Amino acid sequence: MRALKIKISPSPSGLWRSVRCLHFVLLVAFASSLADAASDGVPVPPIKPSVSKRQPAVSKAPPVTQESAQGPGEPVPSLGNDHVQSLEVPHRPYNSVPPTSGPHLPQVARWGIYGQTIPNELQVHNLEDGGVLIQYDCKNCDALIQKLEQLAQSYYKKAEEEKKKSAFSRYQHLIVAPYPGIGVPIALTAWTRIEKMSEFDEARIRRFVEAYIGIDNHPKAK
Repeated sequence: MRALKIKISPSPSGLWRSVRCLHFVLLVAFASSLADAASDGVPVPPIKPSVSKRQPAVSKAPPVTQESAQGPGEPVPSLGNDHVQSLEVPHRPYNSVPPTSGPHLPQVARWGIYGQTIPNELQVHNLEDGGVLIQYDCKNCDALIQKLEQLAQSYYKKAEEEKKKSAFSRYQHLIVAPYPGIGVPIALTAWTRIEKMSEFDEARIRRFVEAYIGIDNHPKAK
C-alpha cells in the first residue's frame, strides 16, 4: 500500500482537522486490511475420523456385476444428501454395504490411507465431495493391503504433481481403509456406485477410480 503523506497545519484548528483526517485514513486502511484477509480465506481442515463401534442397519447390497452399461460398477439408487449432526442421530438405513449415498455428517474424513474403519455417516460425505473409497475385508492379507495402498499412493503422487500447476487435483479424493462385513475382499464405492471384487485387479480398480473420482455430487441448485 502506498505511503500516505499528510501535511499538518501549525494552527490549532488546522492541527485538529489534520488529526481527524489521519484518524479517518487509518480506520479506512484497517478496514481494508480486514476485507483483504477475509477475501483470502483460511481453509479449515476436515476432522480425522475415529473408530466407530456402531454400524447403522443396512439393507441387502445390490448384486455384484463386472460393469454396467453406464460405467464401472453397479448403480445403486440415491438416498439423497441429508445431513445428520452426529453418529447417534437415527436415520434411514443405507441400501448398500459399504454405503454409496444417504444421510451423512457435516464433516469429511481426510483423504488418505487408514488402518481403522471410517464410520458410514462420515465416508458418505466424502463420496458426495467426489471421493472414491477402496475398502477391504480380509484376514492375513498384508500383501493385498500393500497393493491397495501402493495403488492409492500412485494417485496421491499424481495429485501432488498436478497441484504444482493448479491449486486443485481430483486425484487426491481417494481413501483406502478396512471395512469388516462387506462379504468380499475388496469393495470400491463412489456416489451411487459400488463394485465388489474377490481378488486384486489393478486395471479394474483404476477404471473405477478414473470414472468417478473428483465428481461433485452435491444437489444442483434449482
